[in-house]
Amino acid sequence: MLSQLAEEWPRFATYYNLLFIGKAALTTLALSAAGCIVGSLLGLALAIVRLTSARWLLPLRVIAIGFTELFRRVPFLVTLMLCFFAFQATGADVPLFVVAAVTVTLIAAAFLSEIVRGGFNAVHPNQWEAAAAMNFSLLETIRYVVLPQAWRIILPPAFGFFVMFIKDTALASAVAAPELMFRARTLVDKTFLAPQIFVTAAAIYLVMSLPLGHLTRWAEARVARGRR
Repeated sequence: MLSQLAEEWPRFATYYNLLFIGKAALTTLALSAAGCIVGSLLGLALAIVRLTSARWLLPLRVIAIGFTELFRRVPFLVTLMLCFFAFQATGADVPLFVVAAVTVTLIAAAFLSEIVRGGFNAVHPNQWEAAAAMNFSLLETIRYVVLPQAWRIILPPAFGFFVMFIKDTALASAVAAPELMFRARTLVDKTFLAPQIFVTAAAIYLVMSLPLGHLTRWAEARVARGRR
């Protein structure tokens, strides 16, 4: 079996096949980056909204809670299909990459919102009360008092989610978004070299995920030095 795979490898490892897979890998990387970066910003905003206490912000708090619970509990594939049909219902002619990017951003925002909120809640109440005694606004309290202490709690689960998230983008192939798994399956249908193609795809996912582990340790070390 292994000898047969080795013999068939040159037939797969052509310039055009590798270029085809390489472009798909960049699309997966772009999807992951969109979800992680934009989702982090939206998740932080949702977590802050949920900390407000003003009555006139009650509708926003309800929306933030509903959004977080909805997209945390509905499976990725179902959310992807709902976004796909929502775009179709509006009649908007958008690329499938945009549909996938919107989906991953919504899901990332919901999960990261809960991670950030957990980090904020882990800061001792005395810190919040001290900031209130100094007449800090909510945003000032979070920026100068809470966030510097909550980073060390937020970072590990956030980066763990990012690693999982890169793998979950493979589900975007269900709507034919041109990411790595969709292109890999297309190439399998064309060449019938499934083992070589999926081993290559697995290696690419591994290469994209490994740097996050190093980044996590680096970020935690920086936060620890800052606290000292």
